[in-house]
Amino acid sequence: MGQVHFEPDGVTRELQAFSDASRELLNRIARRQGLGTTDVTALYLLSAGPMGVAELSERLGIRTASTTVLVDRLAAAGHLRREPHPTDRRRTLVVLEERARLANEAHWWPAIGLLDEVSRSLDEGEREVVLAFLQRATAAMTRGAMED
Repeated sequence: MGQVHFEPDGVTRELQAFSDASRELLNRIARRQGLGTTDVTALYLLSAGPMGVAELSERLGIRTASTTVLVDRLAAAGHLRREPHPTDRRRTLVVLEERARLANEAHWWPAIGLLDEVSRSLDEGEREVVLAFLQRATAAMTRGAMED
């Protein structure tokens, strides 16, 4: 399939710039922590709660074997631990250590706090429009990521 070239509109360019800024933030956080970006992404994902290796692998977009190596490395460094699943004895959950959660928040929250200030500065009408747009944009990106 050949490449299709088009000139994105201003809103799309700003979304691309936002995505680029997010990627740069991830790179900076990884450098500050002395970790790879996939490691930092895993810690961020686990800050929402424990998950199994297969789910973490799917969310990271890497093979399960690679995720197992990542989990081993981060566990050895004290960032996370494995725990038995509470209802399925065959499964193991990957759990973020409290110390790592606090460090993770210290790195992410300054930027997220600034973003939240921007969000809170919107009036109710602007907020509804922006929220609806972002939901549709996220759905479009998700669909785009699933296409071959």
